[in-house]
Amino acid sequence: MAHQAEVLILQHPLEADNPKGTARLLQLSLPRSRLLSGEVFDALTWQQAGDTRHNLLLYPDPPSDRAAGLPLPPEPAPGLLQDPSQLRLIVLDGTWRKSRRMLYLNPSLQQLPRLLLHTLPPSNYHIRRARRPEQLSTLEAVCAALAQLEGGSGPFQPLLQAFDGFVAHQADVSAFKAD
Repeated sequence: MAHQAEVLILQHPLEADNPKGTARLLQLSLPRSRLLSGEVFDALTWQQAGDTRHNLLLYPDPPSDRAAGLPLPPEPAPGLLQDPSQLRLIVLDGTWRKSRRMLYLNPSLQQLPRLLLHTLPPSNYHIRRARRPEQLSTLEAVCAALAQLEGGSGPFQPLLQAFDGFVAHQADVSAFKAD
């Protein structure tokens, strides 16, 4: 599966060994991706010497962030989204509570322009609880973001089908353990 944008997954440490987590599957499936574990990251984590990629944070901009005092994220520069090869998509992986905490603990992430997703399908991630239908797994969100940036979801269908198999397997394992 070829994609042009680089993907950097910043994973909360408590998600690293979660068998229902999707970040590792995503990282293994996308050749231009990296997975780092931690809660606090320095901007140097994603900026490398000579690197000219533009960073975009894949994270919603809920009104509760404004109420909590987080600054309004900057808009992506005009034309920035036209060339995915110049982009690094930064993704926070964790529960919604953990990812929000990661955002609060990392002012450099708060200052990044955000990629907001449009026209999202409902999540197929039935093995973990979401409070709202638009709350996708990390894998689903990244596939939607890359499809939005790169002009179509076709290249990501095999990964989404593998994800559906992963979810079914985890549901079977959970059902077996409950018996």
